[in-house]
Amino acid sequence: MKLSNKQKQFLKGLAHPLKPVVQLGANGLTEGVVAEIDNALSHHELIKVKVPSEDREEKGLIMDAIVRETNGVKLQVIGHTLILFRQSDECKIQLPK
Repeated sequence: MKLSNKQKQFLKGLAHPLKPVVQLGANGLTEGVVAEIDNALSHHELIKVKVPSEDREEKGLIMDAIVRETNGVKLQVIGHTLILFRQSDECKIQLPK
């Protein structure tokens, strides 16, 4: 899914007050965590995922894997928090044109 800059800004504004829905633990990115993120995306469309990793390279690889596995759109990364969007069949969030 390709989003325009206007749509990305709109979604970032909606994501600002949200709290992280999923937080990776000591085991890192497991199948269960990916399934939970996928489920949260299907339900909410716009979520935050917290990736507490001290290694910047590892954190980037984990975030890229999450985006790839969930077919989501990476809107923004702030510190250890990834903002993800994936439109569901019900289209809960109406994107601007």
